Formats: sequence, structure tokens, C-alpha cells
Amino acid sequence: MVRDAVSEEISAPCEAVFDLVHDYAQRLKWDTLLREAFMEENAPPATGNVAVCSGKWLVGGITLRTVYVSFQRGKVAAVKMVNTPPGSAGGAAGLKPPFRTWAASIRHEPLPENRSRVIYTWHFNASPAFLEPVMARFFRWETARRLRALKAWFAAT
Repeated sequence: MVRDAVSEEISAPCEAVFDLVHDYAQRLKWDTLLREAFMEENAPPATGNVAVCSGKWLVGGITLRTVYVSFQRGKVAAVKMVNTPPGSAGGAAGLKPPFRTWAASIRHEPLPENRSRVIYTWHFNASPAFLEPVMARFFRWETARRLRALKAWFAAT
């Protein structure tokens, strides 16, 4: 199992950062990983509701359906994968999914001068397991990149 975290300080209060992260209509304007992001049934982000996020084709184009297991505005949101991504066993290609399990949380900590710290924590099991070190390095790199893009969004607006 891989467990890791990345954090970034942002020049915006916790609530503003939290709201942007979970605003799926705005998500693709700053998120470096995604090509598509939406809430199923147009539901609002909330505990028990399902988000669908598809990665860019350059990084495999994997689509994850995740259910919110926690949603406390301005403080923390956590999700866990509820689907088996395309290409899974039994699919047309008969390939195993890249993740057997995947979950993440985003915590927000207030800082002085109307700033905040975002801490993105994740854990996953890869399939096959020997891919975990490579996937872990890539996911850490891409998550840091995403948080820098989030920071830049606030710096520019």
C-alpha cells in the first residue's frame, strides 16, 4: 500500500480554496490532471454523493468514480474509489485495473494574513503491486503540480 501527502500554502482563506476545489464547473480551469470532472446526477458535493473525474489522455485517461465519505466545508473532504476503472479484468482488453483501492483527503488549515495550507493525502493499492513505486512517484509529482496550479489560480485572480 502507498500512503503519501503533499501540501501547499495558498494566498486565500480555507473556505475559498475549499469551494474552488469542489466546484466541478470550475475544476478544469486549474486542475492539471483532469480532462473531465462532474458530480453524478448534478448533485452537490456532499457526504454520500459521487464525483466522476477522468484523467487526461497523456496520463492514461483513467476515470475514477469516488464517493465523498467526509465533507466539512473549509476543513476537510475525503473520497474513496467506488468503481473499477476501464481496462479492468473482464473488460475488452482483459487488463487489471491500475488501482485495487484508492482514497484521498484534502485538509485545509488557516494561516495568518488570510492564507491557508492545503494538505492532500492519499493511499492506494496498485495492481499489480510491483507498479506501486512507479505510480507513487508519479502521483506525488502530479499532486504537487496540481496544488501549485491551484495556488497560481488564486495568485492570478
